[in-house]
Amino acid sequence: MAALVSPPSLLRRGRDVRDESERASRKPRKSGKSGKLGKGPRDWPGQLRESVRTVEDLSKALSLTPEELEGARRAELEGLPLAITPYYLSLCDPHDPRCPVRLQCVPRIEEGDTVPGDLADPLGEVAHEVAPHLVQRYPDRVLLLATDRCAVYCRFCTRSRMVGDGGGPVSLERLEPAFAYIAAHPEVRDVIVSGGDPLAMATERIDRLLTRIRQIPTVETIRLATRVPVTLPMRITSELVRTLRKHHPIWVMTHFNHPKELSRDSIAACERLADAGFPVMNQSVLLAGINDDADVLETLYRGLIRARVRPYYLLQADPVRGTGHLRTPLSKGIEIMERLQGRLTSIALPKLICDTPGGKGKVPLSPDWVVSKHDGTTVLRTFRGEEVAYVDPPARASV
Repeated sequence: MAALVSPPSLLRRGRDVRDESERASRKPRKSGKSGKLGKGPRDWPGQLRESVRTVEDLSKALSLTPEELEGARRAELEGLPLAITPYYLSLCDPHDPRCPVRLQCVPRIEEGDTVPGDLADPLGEVAHEVAPHLVQRYPDRVLLLATDRCAVYCRFCTRSRMVGDGGGPVSLERLEPAFAYIAAHPEVRDVIVSGGDPLAMATERIDRLLTRIRQIPTVETIRLATRVPVTLPMRITSELVRTLRKHHPIWVMTHFNHPKELSRDSIAACERLADAGFPVMNQSVLLAGINDDADVLETLYRGLIRARVRPYYLLQADPVRGTGHLRTPLSKGIEIMERLQGRLTSIALPKLICDTPGGKGKVPLSPDWVVSKHDGTTVLRTFRGEEVAYVDPPARASV
């Protein structure tokens, strides 16, 4: 596989993000306090058992700032819990609080702040619940919330109101009203299985869930929304892949946000899925101080397509309560897309999307490439800044 070359802006802190992720995937690293900060067990259940869930354990692994220490204390007591797998923790810089992986998984004091526009349920999922654990915001697809547990609890989580609340995987019996609704509405062709993270469940449970969905004849596609390839790549086992293949067509929707997450382990997990015939799509969230930079995203997207993962969406961060410090203005995403247009191959260029507050639907955003329109002539601006006229064909008389 060709080596990633990071653009100059990725070297501002004196290191190449790709080199860091490769080093993390090859050997344990030293933390400032307690010695080794290795990747932990090679088996995924062991990773979950040994996840960092307390302030005490987090303090042993990382040199915490006062803001992180207070944020972790609050997370341990209330709200969105703390959970970081040893693998994902090994991608964190133990000394740099601005590390782009660390910012995604380590709580901060700012999570206690509320700013204008913040919402507990920004996508209106409670209002759009059509059956227990089933959300419908579009005519042809539904969202099935199969579990409240994730391998890592991301600090910008859209569902921070519910994930990690102790319920765990939802039994098939409790999901039966959701299945009945889908069966009664043949216009629903696409089922998005999410949570929580469905691939953090046991393989047998996943198999039973997918089998039950496939018993509904009008369901054409199933999507698995998962961050496991990023945070727990050893979960993508041969057994899991064999199980999932029985239920094709399945699309895997994963979630890399920064090139530092593209370790050898994560790339291998994505390639294993692609080899088994699963289309793998990536949805990144635009996050302040993490990936709100065109060079960072270009490096990420080029790395993804080399791993046969299609960049699908660049999502404006949802206005979740307590995440104002991680959100960017809408204009930032448009500015980044303008810089990427033309310099990045189209197969690596995602759509910029704002999922509107209240669950009203996704809206695509883009730079304004239209300069003017007049009498059938449209003047367009290219990515080079050139203005080019496109002339419509003359109107034809109706026959």
